[in-house]
Amino acid sequence: QVQLKESGGGLVQAGGSLRLSCEASERPSSYYHIGWFRQAPGKEREFLTSVSRYSDSTNYADSVKGRFTIIRDNAKNSVLLVMNRLRPEDTAVYYCAADGSFTNLERRPDYWGQGTQVTVFS
Repeated sequence: QVQLKESGGGLVQAGGSLRLSCEASERPSSYYHIGWFRQAPGKEREFLTSVSRYSDSTNYADSVKGRFTIIRDNAKNSVLLVMNRLRPEDTAVYYCAADGSFTNLERRPDYWGQGTQVTVFS
């Protein structure tokens, strides 16, 4: 099964940018559709965006559309989440996830990374 690891989280001022990376190991990332989620304290985990195995399809939640971009590089077994114009309400733990089904990825993905903290201060 695939192993996922996120990196790139940190502290950023509102209006700034961050780039998160999700690296896959044990199996090629191209086997899976990949998505990003986040969970803020006291809130449920929220779907943000997903990309299909060969980048022919992407989905974005309304909360991040136009600010966040998902980019995958199968040659590097990685998927990036580029986050621009960050807001304090974007503060959360960010997770990448993988699934063999693009539909199931958004609802109940099979594989999860351990998450990386993003904190946006005003």
